[in-house]
Amino acid sequence: MRIKSQRDFWSGLMFMACGVAFAWGATGYAIGEGARMGPGYFPLVLGILLTLLGLFITFESLVVETEDGEPVGAIAWRPLAFIVGANLVFGVLLAGVPKFGIPAMGLIVAIYALTFFAALAGDAFRLKEVAILATVLAAGSYLAFVVLLKLHLPVWPAFLSS
Repeated sequence: MRIKSQRDFWSGLMFMACGVAFAWGATGYAIGEGARMGPGYFPLVLGILLTLLGLFITFESLVVETEDGEPVGAIAWRPLAFIVGANLVFGVLLAGVPKFGIPAMGLIVAIYALTFFAALAGDAFRLKEVAILATVLAAGSYLAFVVLLKLHLPVWPAFLSS
């Protein structure tokens, strides 16, 4: 069988790999049942759905004709580095790294840093738009996680909240 869309084929395989990893990871937790879900229920269902989606996409890549075979292009290293880096910066700023003397800066500062850092991955950086987006994300995250879900997250830097 010939691959008729390389992009769909490889993306389908990545979906399947993530799905299998989620489902396999979920088996280490109590699954429960639909009425009384355990901590492993959602990752298991998500893993199964991702795997099925990957199977469908991979099958389609082998069946549906494309004009040029949709080859996979070069890896966009700059956006990849900024997006991965933004997530690392978020984690470090949210919780801090006491071993290296980096204090927790809190949710609001971490979301602003994440948004501004990730915006550098694009072709055009618009300060006003990024600032508005960061503000909306920070307010929404505070409302969702701190107010509604009552999670105990550091909201502001430790030196401001003491």
